[in-house]
Amino acid sequence: MNLTTRISNHFEQSGRLKLELAELMAAPIAKAAEMIVHAQLNENKVLCCGNGGAAANAQYFASRMLNHYEMERPGLAAIALGADTITLTTIANLGHFEQIFSKQVMALGQPGDILLAMSTSGNSKNILKAIHAAKERNMHIIALTGSDGGELIELLSDEDIHIGVPHGNASRVQEVYVLILHCLCDAIDCLLLGVN
Repeated sequence: MNLTTRISNHFEQSGRLKLELAELMAAPIAKAAEMIVHAQLNENKVLCCGNGGAAANAQYFASRMLNHYEMERPGLAAIALGADTITLTTIANLGHFEQIFSKQVMALGQPGDILLAMSTSGNSKNILKAIHAAKERNMHIIALTGSDGGELIELLSDEDIHIGVPHGNASRVQEVYVLILHCLCDAIDCLLLGVN
């Protein structure tokens, strides 16, 4: 297989997966958008976390909330927990990498806030601990996972929202995450601004 064919195959696989998931994803994304808007209107915030590519997605989502997505609006309260390298490295340097997010959730999270947690495997210990911490703080959970959802889905209650991408390839899952986050941003703006 030549290189251009290989690249074309990536586009086809990514596009096909997104189309296959459209019906499955729409309802939980809509519920997540409603949960976020409810929190924002009640002066609560979204704490976002993930590792690797998911950390980048968490920062990207927080930036779209704080600034704007495609329409001008006032900023919305969101914090990417992976963006503060000093805090992360201080906690991790003491041998507590599994607590890099949970310590922040315990310090910053308030009842009614939302933890947006992303883990392609669903087994990242620091994400699982963050969810435990969010539960202690009476926060809501929106969880994005890949594959079968791993250990993470066992921590979720009926009030939490799970948006699972049932695929084993982490790159494809991350690509779908970006689309999910774009859909979330658009739905939030539509709910807040009354756009149809």
